[in-house]
Amino acid sequence: MRDALQHAIRDRQPRPGLIHRSDRGSQYAAHDYRAVLRRAAIRQSMSRAANCYDNAFMESCFGTIKTELEMTEYPDGRQARADIASYLAYYNHERRHSALDYLAPAVFEGQPPSGN
Repeated sequence: MRDALQHAIRDRQPRPGLIHRSDRGSQYAAHDYRAVLRRAAIRQSMSRAANCYDNAFMESCFGTIKTELEMTEYPDGRQARADIASYLAYYNHERRHSALDYLAPAVFEGQPPSGN
């Protein structure tokens, strides 16, 4: 998890003050993980214990992934990672999202900010 976070920070270069939302999983509470967030000036926001509604957006994302990817048992980790990476590329670059005015996230992020 920490490696994925470090890659995301390096690739996306978020501005200080970005909010990192997560559940209360031990991987997100780990000292090393939280240190990476602090060094990048990212604020951590964890859901309250036993309250799935605090993390409703991510729960919805995972539900979509599980439904659309048709999760299955994989023969090995390599195949699972390849299938998930392929799906995430589709999700970010091709799949249209109603909340983004029916644009793919990559297209939406590439647009200049609107005057709203």
